[in-house]
Amino acid sequence: MTQNTPLSPCHFPTTGPRQRVLSAAQLKAMGVGPARAAEQCRAGGPWQQPLPGVFVLHPGPLDGRERLRSALLYAGRPPASGRRPAPSRAADPAYGEAMLTGLAALSLYGFAAAPPASAVDRVDVLVPRARRLRSAGYARLLRTGELPRPERLDGLPVAPVARALADAVAGLGDALAVRRLLTEAVRGGHCEPAAVVGELNRAKVLGRPQVVNAVDCLLAEGRAVAEERLYDMVRTYGLKEPLWNVDLRLPGGPHLGGVDAYWPDEAVAVKLDTRAPRHSRLDQGRRQEEHEAEWSAYADRREHLERLGVTVVHLSPKKLRDAREQQATVVRTALMASADREPAAYVVILPR
Repeated sequence: MTQNTPLSPCHFPTTGPRQRVLSAAQLKAMGVGPARAAEQCRAGGPWQQPLPGVFVLHPGPLDGRERLRSALLYAGRPPASGRRPAPSRAADPAYGEAMLTGLAALSLYGFAAAPPASAVDRVDVLVPRARRLRSAGYARLLRTGELPRPERLDGLPVAPVARALADAVAGLGDALAVRRLLTEAVRGGHCEPAAVVGELNRAKVLGRPQVVNAVDCLLAEGRAVAEERLYDMVRTYGLKEPLWNVDLRLPGGPHLGGVDAYWPDEAVAVKLDTRAPRHSRLDQGRRQEEHEAEWSAYADRREHLERLGVTVVHLSPKKLRDAREQQATVVRTALMASADREPAAYVVILPR
């Protein structure tokens, strides 16, 4: 065969366009050995090999999904010993325990602030810490001692949103880009602020200048979203309209604290738990002290109100998102039970 002799096509069964990216192991199972696969990738050939051990069965540019699948196939290929690790519930036959994270994962979740998969410079893939494979080409391997349980998007294993966000933020230096991603995560209902801050703390990026203000905006956004859910719950389930965002005081006495909703006739208050998560930029000792002091002050105010005959209903943003009808029932029950209680002490209600 001369250099000008065209390559003979390599025929084998496929199941459509999603089979255009295959690993060497998958090709071998179809009867195409390494030598034959390499021949198809020669200059002018019908295939290409964008990553070691991964073949794309066309010569043109890879689309977004092909880039993601090829990175997963590379990261999840069997170790050089040929022995795969013990199977786990998260393992995939083609990708092993590998899963997409970072900007590539966020693009699959539909984040407008993340570039499309075809434009992501580096495809981040989470792999077990013991994995010895190195990053190659556009596939960057991130090792972790504890793999999260992946989601399944477009047939690909993807890290949970909060984890993908933290891995994306760890690689970004642009404060505006970080802020947009974190804000969209909460505003779009992808995850709760506490989960995001917890993952940012695990990634040790909370102290970075580009993250500091973004986290403050994240918590403020989380507060606004939780209030919107509370308004919607009251109106959707036909609860009596309360006084919104008020401060309670004893006449001529101390401040009893602010509440998010208050029904004066029934002496029922709703308080949203939107306190900043325990994780913070402070050192561990100060973080623990501030968390305990904040919780103690909150508990004291709640106990004081209940001694005065005010029923305090504690709601979390996550419960308002995932179990809104159940939370409406809790509030309705508290309102109905007011008729069987002793009258509450008189309190002064002020706008907050």
